[in-house]
Amino acid sequence: MTKQKNETFKEVPVEQLKWRCDPETLGFKTIHDITACPDIIGQPRAVNALRLGLDIDSQGYNLFVNGQPGTGRKTAINCLLKETDRINRIPDDKIYVNNFKNPDMPTLIRLKAGDGRKFKKAMEQFVDHLLKHIPAVYDSENYQGRRKEKVETLKAKQKESIKHFEEEAAKENFALVQMQIGAMVRPVLLPLVEGKPVNFDRIKELETEGKLSKGDLEKMEKTQSTLMDQLEKVFEELKDQEKAATEQLKTLDREMINPVIDEHIDEIKKCYKCADIDKYLEEVKESVQEGPERFSRLAEDKEAAPKGRPGEEGDPFTEYRVNLLVDNDDAKQAPVIFETSPSYSNLFGTVEITLDRPGGARTDFTKIKAGSFLKADGGFLIVEALDMLVEPGVWPAFKRALKNRQMEIQIYAPVYMVSISAMKPQPIACDVKVAIVGDPELYQLLYHQDPDFKKIFKLRADFDSVMDVKPETIMDYANFMKRIVTWEKLLSLDNKAVAAVVEYGVRLAGKQKKLSTQFNRVADVLREANYWALKDKKKMITDKYIHKAIEEKNQRSALVEEKIQEMIAEGSIMIATEGGEVGQVNGLAVYDMGDYMFGKPSRITANVSVGDAGVINIEREAQMSGPTHNKGVLILSGYLRAQYAQDKPLAMSASLCFEQSYSGVDGDSASSTEIYALLSALSGLPLRQDIAVTGSVNQKGEIQPIGGVNEKIEGFFAVCSAMGLTGSQGVMIPHQNVGDLMLKDEVIAAVKQGKFHIYPVKLIDRGIEILTGVPAGARQEDGSYPEGTVNYHVDEKLRSFGEKWKQYKMGK
Repeated sequence: MTKQKNETFKEVPVEQLKWRCDPETLGFKTIHDITACPDIIGQPRAVNALRLGLDIDSQGYNLFVNGQPGTGRKTAINCLLKETDRINRIPDDKIYVNNFKNPDMPTLIRLKAGDGRKFKKAMEQFVDHLLKHIPAVYDSENYQGRRKEKVETLKAKQKESIKHFEEEAAKENFALVQMQIGAMVRPVLLPLVEGKPVNFDRIKELETEGKLSKGDLEKMEKTQSTLMDQLEKVFEELKDQEKAATEQLKTLDREMINPVIDEHIDEIKKCYKCADIDKYLEEVKESVQEGPERFSRLAEDKEAAPKGRPGEEGDPFTEYRVNLLVDNDDAKQAPVIFETSPSYSNLFGTVEITLDRPGGARTDFTKIKAGSFLKADGGFLIVEALDMLVEPGVWPAFKRALKNRQMEIQIYAPVYMVSISAMKPQPIACDVKVAIVGDPELYQLLYHQDPDFKKIFKLRADFDSVMDVKPETIMDYANFMKRIVTWEKLLSLDNKAVAAVVEYGVRLAGKQKKLSTQFNRVADVLREANYWALKDKKKMITDKYIHKAIEEKNQRSALVEEKIQEMIAEGSIMIATEGGEVGQVNGLAVYDMGDYMFGKPSRITANVSVGDAGVINIEREAQMSGPTHNKGVLILSGYLRAQYAQDKPLAMSASLCFEQSYSGVDGDSASSTEIYALLSALSGLPLRQDIAVTGSVNQKGEIQPIGGVNEKIEGFFAVCSAMGLTGSQGVMIPHQNVGDLMLKDEVIAAVKQGKFHIYPVKLIDRGIEILTGVPAGARQEDGSYPEGTVNYHVDEKLRSFGEKWKQYKMGK
C-alpha cells in the first residue's frame, strides 16, 4: 500500500486566505478628507427600475421594491423621488361638505392647494356673519314695522271675520262663548235665554219643566247646527289667512335677509369660481332661508357654541361647516408618505363615532378622517409589504383602490352583517404612485398566489445584497461612512479603519470580489466602534476599534457556539482531531442564528455490508433529513455505481449517519464527506481525523462549491486550538471556494506558521488521497484499478460482496 507525504498536497497560499484593503491606496488619511456620498451605492439595476416606475404615470405601474433589509431600498426611493416630474406637482385640497338633499352621502369638493383652508374659514365667517346680521335685520325698525303691519292686518281680518259671525249668530239668538274644557279653551255656540248664554243641558231641563216647547228646542238645535257649519268655514278662512300671512312674513324675511346672505355668498363665489362651490352655496342659501330664525335665537343664547366647539349639544350649525379632509396649503412639493403603521384606518381613513350618554352613537360628515392613501394623492406612498399584509382587511382594500384609482372612506367593520355607520361619503378619485417594500420570498408568494398583484405592481426593483469590488465601489463605501459620520456626529475614521470596514463588507458578502450592500450592518459597526473609541477617550476611530466592534458583536451572539465548544472539549460531543479511523470523518456544518453564523465539526460515520439495500440515509429514515441532503445521498449513490458497478452489481448495504445530530440535517455540502466515509469503510483504509471536510459532489466525482466556508474553517480551527494544534490539522474545501475566503487573522497566522492547513480539492480522488495518504488510482484500460490504491481496495471489496451475494442467492 503506497503512502504519500502531506507536503505533496497543494494548499491554499497564505495571501489567498483573505482579501486585504491597502489603506495607502485609498488616497486619504482620514475620512474628513472626502465628501459624503449623495448617491445610491451599488444598485444600478434597481435604480433603473425605480426611475421608470416613479416617472411613468400609466395605470398599474406601481413598484415592488425587492431585496434584503439594509440594502438601502427606502433610501434609494427617497433619493430618486426628488428627480421625478411628479414631485413638483402640488395636489388639490379635498373637502367634504354637507349634502342637504342626502346628509348620509357627503359631497366631495376639490380645490387648489390652500383654498380648502380658506374656504373652511370663509364658511365659518359666513355663519358668524349671519349670527350678527340676521338678528340686526330682525331688530331693525323697518323690519319690525313691516312685520307689525302684516301681523296687525292679519289680526284685523281675523277680528272682522269673528265679529261678522258673532253678529249673524246674535240674530239667531246665539252667542260665541270661550269655554274651559279640561286644560283647553275652545269657542262654543250657546243659545241666549233672557239675554244670557245657556248650555243645552239647561235648555233640555227647561223643555222638561214645560217652559220651552219641543218645537222651540228642535229649532234651536237646527240653528246651532247651521251656525256651527258657518263657524267651521270661518275657522278655515282664518287658517287660510294665517297661511297667507305666514308666507307674507317668509317673503318679508327673504326680502330683508337675502341681501345679508347674498352679499357674503357672492364674495365667496368670486374667490373660488368653482361650479361645485357655486352649487353648494346655493344649497346653503336655500337652507338658511328655510329657517333664518335659528340665527336670531342662537345669537340671544350666550351659552351656545356657534363655532362647533365640543359641547353637550354639539354644533348647531354643523351642516354649514367644512371638513378639510386634505390640506396642502403648506405643501412645497407632492406628498411623500412612508406609512410605518398601515392599519386599515391609518391607510384609508375612517368615520369617527361619538357616543351619547344614553349609549347611542352619532356621526356626521365632519367626523370623516383621511388616511395615508388619500393624503398621498398626487404623490407617493411607501409601505412595508409584510406590515400591510398582516393587517386585517387592508390588502383587499389596497388592491381595490389601486385598480379603480379611487377610494371610499368607511369604518372597517370586520364582523359580518354588523354596520357601525350608515354614512357613505362620495368616492374620491386618487392618483397615487405606490412602492411596497418586501423580500424575494414575499414577492414570489404574491406573484403566484394573487392574480391581481401582477396587474397593479408591474415593476419590480431588485436590490442586490452585494456589488463588485472595484476602486470606485471602495470609494463609495468610504463616502457612505463619511455620510454616517456626518449625520450622526460620530468620530472620524483614519484610512486603516476605513480599510477594516471595507474588509468587513467583503466578509459579509462571502466573496473576495464582492462587497456587501447591507449598509445597516456596516453602519452598526461604525456606531459601535465610535462607542468603544469614546470609551477609551480617543478622538479618532482606528482599525483597532473597528475590529473590537466586530468581535464584541460576535461575542454577544456566540452563546450557542460556546456551549457546543464546551461540550466538544469535555467529550460530550465526540470529535477527534488526531489519528485515523475507518469509516469515520469530520464533516463541517454551519449554524445560522439569524444575526450570527458559526461553523462546527460533526462526526459522520459509514458502515457497509453485503446486501441489496444500497446506501441507507439514517437521517432520512428518522425523518430528520431535508430534501437537499436526500438528493446529495442519491447523487453519491450514482457516483458509486458509475465508478464501481460497471462490471458487477452493487451488492451492498451501507448506512450513513451524522452522529449526535438531534435537530435535523439539510444541504448537500456533506455529500463528498459521506463518500469519503463510505470509501474508507469499503477499503478498510483509515481516514485522518485531523482534517475536516466540506464540499458537495456530482455524479462524476467533481467537488462543488458550498456556502459558509469561512465559518466552517474557523469552527474546526477553534476545536483544534482548544484541543491543541499539532501542525497536521486542516480543512479540505472545494477549490471554487478559495475566492470566498476571508478568514480571521488567527487562522491565517496559524496557516502561515504551518500549524494549520487548507487544501483546495477538485475531485473525490484527490480528497481521498489527502485523507488516507494512499493514491486513489485511475481506472486502467481493462477497467481495473492499480493494485494498492484506494479504488482498487474498494473495487475488490465490492467484487467480494457481489460474489457473496450471488452465493447467498443461489444457496437460498
